[in-house]
Amino acid sequence: MFTRRQWMATAAGAATPLLAARKATDVRIEEITHEFEDFRYRFPYKFGGTAVDRVTVLNVRATVRTGDGRVSKGFGSMPMGNVWAFPSRTLPYDKTLNAMKVLAGRLSKVTNDYKEPGHPIDINTALEPVYMKEAAQASKDLALDVPIPKLCMLVTASAFDAAIHDAYGKAHRRSAYQALGPDLMSRDLSAYLNADFKGEYLNRYILKKPTPRINLYHSVGGVDPLLDKDIQKRVGDGLPETLPEWIKFNGLHHIKIKLQGDELKWDIERTIAIDRIASEARPNVDWRYCVDFNERCPNIEYLLEYLRKVKEGTPKGFDRIEYIEQPTQRDIKADGRNKMHQANKLRPVVIDESLTDLETLLLAREMGYTGVALKACKGQSQAMLMAAAAQKYKMFLCVQDLSCPGASLIHSAGIASHVPGVSGIEANSRQYVPVANEPWKAKFPGLFVIKDGTMSTTGLDGPGLGAV
Repeated sequence: MFTRRQWMATAAGAATPLLAARKATDVRIEEITHEFEDFRYRFPYKFGGTAVDRVTVLNVRATVRTGDGRVSKGFGSMPMGNVWAFPSRTLPYDKTLNAMKVLAGRLSKVTNDYKEPGHPIDINTALEPVYMKEAAQASKDLALDVPIPKLCMLVTASAFDAAIHDAYGKAHRRSAYQALGPDLMSRDLSAYLNADFKGEYLNRYILKKPTPRINLYHSVGGVDPLLDKDIQKRVGDGLPETLPEWIKFNGLHHIKIKLQGDELKWDIERTIAIDRIASEARPNVDWRYCVDFNERCPNIEYLLEYLRKVKEGTPKGFDRIEYIEQPTQRDIKADGRNKMHQANKLRPVVIDESLTDLETLLLAREMGYTGVALKACKGQSQAMLMAAAAQKYKMFLCVQDLSCPGASLIHSAGIASHVPGVSGIEANSRQYVPVANEPWKAKFPGLFVIKDGTMSTTGLDGPGLGAV
């Protein structure tokens, strides 16, 4: 089985053969266009120490042509998520958002200029190093005091990757998840990952048909009111505003708890309070929780003390914690002291912000991380490859979103429903930016109208990524 060191030694040469083989089913990019949409949140969502009250969505349209001349169009969409993808102590919100918009324009041009035929994963693999160069150049041109990070590049590029996968699936009149076998892919997974995957293709790890229902994780943000007494002024738009209201409204049984990571007493009390409220609202439910520190725990000792105190305060609530998400800083190469081996004996510890490629997945495994959070915002290609790697290495799997609304939530649900073993999906746009979901509800009511704490995936088996 490959280690991170072996991966680093072979990665540089691994991409070279990608230009060799060709299939008649490959497509060539004809045109790429992009645009932005802006939405306001109905109330702020606090995570990672920052409260967000708005979102800019990047929409991309791709036109591709098959070898026999058929033209197909695809669509991809993703919130820019600059607070999460490009956190900065020195750059304000508007500057990091503008950097992503500028980068989107540059990626649109280089993607449009790329004319080599291929499968979407080949195209994305070839373009990713070009995208990184564009991110570096944009950082220089904008005189940013910190360069655009790789995660930010992935988020910006994800809508382009999605649009190409969507167009490719439609060109072949099948779901994008049914376009991952040797009949359409020229190379096995060893060309994209490592020798552990020799002779294997993605269709070994991806379901052809979506799982009918997915558990939905309801997010409780850092400033979300738990009870009526916590509300300073009601939104008054007819949607729930407290946790008991949401539990009743959506029939919830899974909760994602956003924690501070730098206020241990608050984190412990918040967790215990949420467990008490959930237990009172639905006493006979088999509750499951995810606790998410958004990489703000100063060290592993903080996490272990949190778990110890929560277990003391609510043994049943502790048992309900299904997994822990990214407790310490995302630069795990520089954070070698904070290994997760002690914590993973208690619960799966999932890598999220740190996961940008196979190298970081392998490093995370060495450091004691036992799970992977898949995200549409890191790209369809990466989600499929990391899903295969996580299964190969027997890691816990979940799907998280970036407050994905509309088509991006459909995309995220597609990933969650086609990857075996996924514990559930976070989908919080219905809480914070429901106005962006309105155009999509009629076609996909099972994704946007939640009644039993799960998403129904009816309609996710259409051509491409299924949104349009």
